[in-house]
Amino acid sequence: MQQIRWFDRKFDFSFEQNIFPSIIERLDGTYIRLNEMIVALPSELLEIKPNDKWSLKENIGHLIDLEPLWHGRLNDIMNGLQYLRPADLENKKTHFAQHNKKHISDLLLQFQGLRQTTLTKLNELKEQDVFKTALHPRLKKPMRIMDLFLFVAEHDDHHLAKIAEIKVNQSKR
Repeated sequence: MQQIRWFDRKFDFSFEQNIFPSIIERLDGTYIRLNEMIVALPSELLEIKPNDKWSLKENIGHLIDLEPLWHGRLNDIMNGLQYLRPADLENKKTHFAQHNKKHISDLLLQFQGLRQTTLTKLNELKEQDVFKTALHPRLKKPMRIMDLFLFVAEHDDHHLAKIAEIKVNQSKR
């Protein structure tokens, strides 16, 4: 089954309930799920670029590359800015980072450390903070901190699904 492209996704943040604890739990589980998916794979599978798309290592590297953006956007909202800082829609950082030359354990540890920093910041928030907003520059809609990190969890899952797809397709060969 083909997954929709990330930039073609639509997001609805109209819910009013505080689901932030569940979002934090999803974010916390990303490293565990990622590690479980990668742990027993042969190193040559980690660098294969199917259809000239990102490899498993590059997908993990992309998650690493974006974690500072999530930190910055959290700061944007907490500082009362009207707009969230824009993302690099061309993913230049990931394309030039040469993640395939890095050891997989280094990539996983780097992601785990950055994500732990994110979780520490999120766990320090007060309930009223999760409802603060700023406008998302590409989606042109207000995002609460809760919405932002639901977006991040969805982005994590998008790349976990890409990794799973690569694994399945390579195992058929």
